Amino acid sequence: MTDSKYFTTTKKGEIFELKAELNSDKKEKKKEAVKKVIASMTVGKDVSALFPDVVNCMQTDNLELKKLVYLYLMNYAKSQPDMAIMAVNTFVKDCEDPNPLIRALAVRTMGCIRVDKITEYLCEPLRKCLKDEDPYVRKTAAVCVAKLHDINAQLVEDQGFLDTLKDLISDSNPMVVANAVAALSEIAESHPNSNLLDLNPQTINKLLTALNECTEWGQIFILDCLANYTPRDDRESQSICERVTPRLSHANSAVVLSAVKVLMKFMEMLPKDLDYYGTLLKKLAPPLVTLLSAEPELQYVALRNINLIVQRRPEILKHEMKVFFVKYNDPIYVKLEKLDIMIRLASQANIAQVLAELKEYATEVDVDFVRKAVRAIGRCAIKVEQSAERCVSTLLDLIQTKVNYVVQEAIVVIKDIFRKYPNKYESVIATLCENLDSLDEPEARAAMIWIVGEYAERIDNADELLESFLEGFHDESTQVQLQLLTAIVKLFLKKPTETQELVQQVLSLATQDSDNPDLRDRGYIYWRLLSTDPVAAKEVVLAEKPLISEETDLIEPTLLEELICHIGTLASVYHKPPSAFVEGSRGVQHKRLPGSAGSGESVDSPDTGSAAGVSEAPPAVIPSQGDLLGDLLNLDLTPPTATGPPPAPSSGMQMGAMDLLGGGLDSLMGDESEPPPIPLRTDTPQSPQLSHQSPSPPDYSPTELGGDLGGSPAMGAGFGAPAAAMPASFSAPVSGGLDDLFDLGGGVGMPMGAYSPPKTVWLPAMKAKGLEISGTFARRAGVIQMEMTLTNKAMSVMTDFAIQFNRNSFGLAPAGPLQVLTPLSPNQSIEVALPLSTVGPVMKMEPLSNLQVAVKNNIDVFYFSCQYPISMLFVEDGKMERQVFLATWKDIPNDNESQFQIKDCHLSSDAASNKLQGSNVFTIAKRTVEGQDMLYQSMKLTNGIWVLAELRVQAGNPNYTVSLKCRAPEVSQCVFQSYEAMLKN
Repeated sequence: MTDSKYFTTTKKGEIFELKAELNSDKKEKKKEAVKKVIASMTVGKDVSALFPDVVNCMQTDNLELKKLVYLYLMNYAKSQPDMAIMAVNTFVKDCEDPNPLIRALAVRTMGCIRVDKITEYLCEPLRKCLKDEDPYVRKTAAVCVAKLHDINAQLVEDQGFLDTLKDLISDSNPMVVANAVAALSEIAESHPNSNLLDLNPQTINKLLTALNECTEWGQIFILDCLANYTPRDDRESQSICERVTPRLSHANSAVVLSAVKVLMKFMEMLPKDLDYYGTLLKKLAPPLVTLLSAEPELQYVALRNINLIVQRRPEILKHEMKVFFVKYNDPIYVKLEKLDIMIRLASQANIAQVLAELKEYATEVDVDFVRKAVRAIGRCAIKVEQSAERCVSTLLDLIQTKVNYVVQEAIVVIKDIFRKYPNKYESVIATLCENLDSLDEPEARAAMIWIVGEYAERIDNADELLESFLEGFHDESTQVQLQLLTAIVKLFLKKPTETQELVQQVLSLATQDSDNPDLRDRGYIYWRLLSTDPVAAKEVVLAEKPLISEETDLIEPTLLEELICHIGTLASVYHKPPSAFVEGSRGVQHKRLPGSAGSGESVDSPDTGSAAGVSEAPPAVIPSQGDLLGDLLNLDLTPPTATGPPPAPSSGMQMGAMDLLGGGLDSLMGDESEPPPIPLRTDTPQSPQLSHQSPSPPDYSPTELGGDLGGSPAMGAGFGAPAAAMPASFSAPVSGGLDDLFDLGGGVGMPMGAYSPPKTVWLPAMKAKGLEISGTFARRAGVIQMEMTLTNKAMSVMTDFAIQFNRNSFGLAPAGPLQVLTPLSPNQSIEVALPLSTVGPVMKMEPLSNLQVAVKNNIDVFYFSCQYPISMLFVEDGKMERQVFLATWKDIPNDNESQFQIKDCHLSSDAASNKLQGSNVFTIAKRTVEGQDMLYQSMKLTNGIWVLAELRVQAGNPNYTVSLKCRAPEVSQCVFQSYEAMLKN
C-alpha cells in the first residue's frame, strides 16, 4: 500500500492517539505515527502540540525515521524556539555518527532551522563537519555556512567559517570545491565590497581542474565564478578559454550558456590577429545552433542570449543565417525573436536569401508577424545599401497586394528609406499616393504626409492631398497633426503663391483651435518665422536633414557589456540589468567586460560600429509595453527606500482659466469682473506673403504655456491645457440659457465627509494560500488611501509584506511601503492604510478604474484586481470660477455630453449638494425652473481633467438626471457611477 493512506484519515481525537503511538516501544508503530504527523502537517493541520513527542523519536538509528523527524523540526522550530533547543544535543551527537549520511543530514537540517536562539549551539558541530573525512559531509557543510551567514552574518565571521570555506576551494573533491564556490559567491553577493572570492591564478587553476569532474550544477557555479575573474594577460586568457571550451558540448543548456559567457568575456583580451581567436569564433557557433533544436521555451531563452551575442560579435554566427529562418509551427514569440536576429546578421553576402524569406513572411496570416516582416525589409534596405533597390521593389510588390496593414507598414518603412537615400527612389511616390485613402493608422498617415511635404515640388496636386487631411484635423492624432502642420509649411515655402490660404488655415487650427501645447508651440514658432523672416524660415524648415543611422534598436554599448556578463541569467532574457528587477541590495554590482587587447575599441563589425557614437552615459532601460500580466510579473516588489508624502493636488486653475477663455469673457458675462486680457504683440511685422487679416501670434508667457497641463496620456489632454485665443464664436454675446444661472448666489451649506465604499473581499484565502485581503479606497485630508484588512487563515506565520501596482489609467502607485510591522499569526487580522500617489506609470485600463495589484509575503506573490471609485481622484481645488464654467461648458462639443438617470434617491437639492461637496464635487450655482432645482457643478481629477455637471432635482420625484461634459468623455461613465454611489450612501 502507498503512503497516500496517511492523507485520508479525518478522525476526531487524532492528536491524542498520535501522542500515544509516538511514545510506543515498537519502532514500526513509531515510524507510522511520525508519517501520520508529517501527512497532517503537509495538509495544513496544526500538529505543533506533538513537538516534544516527535523530538524524542530522534534517538534512533533508522535513517528514514530520522529524516521525517528532521523535516518536522524544520517546519515547527520557528514557532517553538524553546522546544527546538531540546533537539540541539541530538544534532551534536548525530554530527559524530559513524554513518556519513546521518552526519550530512544533521548539518543540512541545522542550516535550515532559522532560529537565532539555537544557531550558536550549532557552530561546533558545523566546524567539525567542515573538516569531516567524508566529502559528502564537507560539501553539505559548505552550503550550511551560506545559510548560517544569511541568519547571522556576524557569527559566521567571528567563528572563522569564511576562512574554512576558502580552504575548501583547495579540496581534493570537485563537488566540495563547487559547493564552496557556490557558498562564497552567495555570501559575496550580499556583501558586494567584501573580497571573499580572492581569485588568483592558483585558485583559478584549482577551479578549472575541478570543472571536469563536477555535476552539471557544480560546473555552472564554477563557470559563473570564473566569469568574475580578470586575467592578467592574453596568454592567461587563452589558457582559460582552452580549458573551458570542452564545456560547450555539454548536454545541459545552462552549462553551455555559462561557458559562452566566460568565453565572450575572455575573448575581449585576445588579439584579433591570433589564430586561436578565429578558432574560438568557429567553436562558439555549433553549441548556439544546437540550443535552437530544443523546445520553444528554451529556444526563446537561447535566442534572447544570441541576440546579445550577435550585437557584440556578429561574426560568430554570420554563416548560420538559415538556422534563424522561421518554421511554420514556431510560436509567435520565437518567430519575432528570430526575425530580429536575421536583420542583425543581414549582410551583402546573404541579403538575397534574407529578402526572399521576408517576402514569404509578409504573406503569412499572423498580423503582428507580417508587420514585423515588412519593417524588417525596410531595415535591411537601410542596413545593406546594395540591397536597397531590391528592397524597394519588394515593398512595392507588397503594396500591390492591397492588404491594408501591409500597405501601411510598407509606407512607414519607405519613408525611412527616403531619409537614408535622398533623391534616389522618389519615382515610387505616385504608387504611394494611390493608396492614400486606405491609410487609417496614425503612423502610416504621418509617414505619408511627411513624404508629400518633403517632395511637394514633385507632386502636382500636393496641396489637394494635404487639404484632404486637413478636413478632419481635430480628429487626427497628435503625431499626424504635427506632421501635417510641418508638411503644409514646407509646401508653402516651396509654392508660396498657391498655398497662402492653406497655410493660414493650418496655423489657425494649430494655434487658436488646439488644446495641445506641443502643437500650439510649433504653430507659433512657424507663424513667427513666416511673419518676420521668410528666408530664415526656408533655411530652418527646408534644411538638409542628417541621414538616419543603420541600426536604431541596438542596445546601448555600456548596457550591452553588462548584459554579456550576465549571459545565461534572467538579465539576458529581459535585456535589463539585474538592478532593474532584483529585489533588495543583491545583484546590483555593475559588471563590465575587460578592455580588449591592443586597443580600447569594440569589435570591428558593421553592427557595433554604428553604435560607436552613442554616449557612455549609464543606460536608461525603457521597458517595452508587453501584456498586462507580463508587466505585473516583472514588478519589483521591494518597498520604496525613500518615501515622501504623496504630491499635493495641483492648484493651477486660476492661471489656466484666464488662458482657457482668452479675453472673450467681458462680452460673454456682462457685468461680471473681467480677467486680464492676454497680451498680443503689436510690433511684429506682417509677412507680405500672408493675408493681412491674420492676427499675429501672442508672445509666449509663463501663464500661457504653464497653464494647468494635466491630462493623462491614456485619456487625452486635460481641461487645463491652455488655448491661446478663443474661437470666434466665443466673442459673441450669449442670450438666455446658461448666462442667467450665475445671477443667483445658490447658498450651499456645510459639506459632509467624503464618501468611501464599504470593504469588499479582493483576494479570497483559497486563492492566496491562506491570505485574505479585503479593502476599500478613501480620500482623507487630500491623500488617497487604500484601506485593507489582511487576515491570515493559514497555519503558518506570515511576514515580509510588500505591494506593487500595475500601470493604470490614472498613475496610482504606493506612496510608501506596506506597513505590516508585526508578523501576522494564524487566524489574526490586521488593518493597514496605504497612502497612494498619482505619479506612477500610466496605461489606459478596461474598465478605466481597474487596478491590478501584486502582494508579496514570505510565502509567495499573489495577484488580484480591484476597482476604485473615481471620486477618490477628485481634488480639493476643483471649484471653477463662474465665468470660466459658463465659457467652458459652451466650449466643450455637445458630442461630449452624456446624460444619466439616478433612480430612488430621496435627497433635497441642498442635501445632495452638501453630500457631493464632501467628496470634492463643487456646486458653482443653483437655479430653480418650474419647480425643478438645477445644480451646476465642477470637479477636477488628479491628472488635470475637468468634469462639468448639471444635476436636476425635482421635489417629490426620486429620480434625478445628471448631465456630464468633459474633454475626455471616457471618464463620464465612471463619474456617473461615483455620483450614484455618493448620493445613495
